[in-house]
Amino acid sequence: MPPPAVGVVELKGRDVPVVNELPGRIAATRISEVRARVSGILQERVFEQGATVKKDDVLYRIDPRLFKVRVASAEAALQRAKSIEDNARLQLERQKSLRDRNIASGIDYDTAAVNLAQASADVASAEAGLDEAKINLEYTEVRAPISGVIGAALVTEGALVTADGTSNLALIQQVDPVYADFTQSAQELLNLKKAVAAGTLASTAPGEARVELVFDDGSLYAEPGKLLFANANVDSNTGQVTLRAEFPNKSGDLLPGMYVRVRIEQAVKHNAVTVPQRAVIRDDTGQAQVYVLGADNVAEPRKITLGQAQGSEWLVESGLKQGETVIVDGVQKVQPGGKVAPEAWQPADQATSSSQQPAKAPE
Repeated sequence: MPPPAVGVVELKGRDVPVVNELPGRIAATRISEVRARVSGILQERVFEQGATVKKDDVLYRIDPRLFKVRVASAEAALQRAKSIEDNARLQLERQKSLRDRNIASGIDYDTAAVNLAQASADVASAEAGLDEAKINLEYTEVRAPISGVIGAALVTEGALVTADGTSNLALIQQVDPVYADFTQSAQELLNLKKAVAAGTLASTAPGEARVELVFDDGSLYAEPGKLLFANANVDSNTGQVTLRAEFPNKSGDLLPGMYVRVRIEQAVKHNAVTVPQRAVIRDDTGQAQVYVLGADNVAEPRKITLGQAQGSEWLVESGLKQGETVIVDGVQKVQPGGKVAPEAWQPADQATSSSQQPAKAPE
């Protein structure tokens, strides 16, 4: 029988990222409770529940009549204080003129000066009281403290709200962008740091670690994220470290509390050797092995240690090195120590793209 035809590929080293897929949940970047800052009766709810609101949008209106009366009272008190101040100023000027002509004593002049100072202080106090009354009047319009999506109304019109109450009127969450909080074993992080320190792996540059979201159905979120930080402490109950990434969410597909898996590149392995998954077979004990093309096109089985999956390839931890040739296609026809007829192998996608290219016109 002629030697069987097989597809082979020569192994080449390349930089391979160390990718981990970790469980996590989506969280809002900002959460704000809407609360009343003055006490009164709610007259109107302005917002639509579940809608997007902007900062300083009016959400509720509290009955403003009492606060308008207080503003009017504060204005009247200010006018009275200013009138007293004007009178005290005239008295001081009169006492100054009499003192200059030696008609009045210095004690009367000092008394008039003190009265003017007290009247000026009363004016300042009245102005502060008017400002406070105006601020409280403005607080009768409950406004959004942040921009985001507002939830259900927690109070209805006609309810009494208080400024010192513990209950909130609504909840606003900013969901563009969103956070993805995920956890990883502290031992795994420690092993990565040790590998980087030993030179086996190289750490990714700050801000260059690629972070992706994977949904339950295996699909990827369209927008990549960026890693923000990792907590400096370990959860004593689970032994996990919490990490946080940020993702854009313009379409609003990511909702707070959603369960996701975060795929993150935590290191880079330089000159790593990968082998196509279809080239790997298992022996009776489950040990991974491949057929390596030796001298005179003889197929030699070799046991290898596999690492992480990289798409349609396996990362090889040990057993193979750069420059060796591995049988990928036709492994089932190979006998240990038997000769083969090697042919260059190409992945299916590359073979399809090359066949679709137009033929070159003859010269």
